[in-house]
Amino acid sequence: MHYAYPIDLTPEADGSAVTAQAPDVPGVTTWGDDTAEALRNVADALVAGIEVWIGHGEPIPMPSAPRPGQLMVDLPPLVAAKLALYDAMRAQDISKSELARRIGVDESLVRRLLDLRHRSRLDQLERALDVVGLRIQLHIVAV
Repeated sequence: MHYAYPIDLTPEADGSAVTAQAPDVPGVTTWGDDTAEALRNVADALVAGIEVWIGHGEPIPMPSAPRPGQLMVDLPPLVAAKLALYDAMRAQDISKSELARRIGVDESLVRRLLDLRHRSRLDQLERALDVVGLRIQLHIVAV
């Protein structure tokens, strides 16, 4: 699963700012003084927007293929792993308490594993992903 979202960038007519919008996640619109800042800001806005979907127990909006002119923004690796866990739990109808039972931890740990802002330990996340039949593969690419 690759959580990279297409972004529409629109510079202001006077050059004072750049608006960034993620069409796949309703409500995710932000801006920056330049393209680089707008892209950094939209990455944070994507996480916040997806948190709303998770908070309502809804399936997260999946990224579409980019259209010409769109740039792609990757979610942070830890966030992507948490989203994969959330998606797998929904697909397999596994509750937080059931996942906690299967990995032998308190439900509060599972809540933290699903909290996109919590700096969860990778080994705990890997253990939870293993229970739902997933594992993390790391790919390093040049920027």
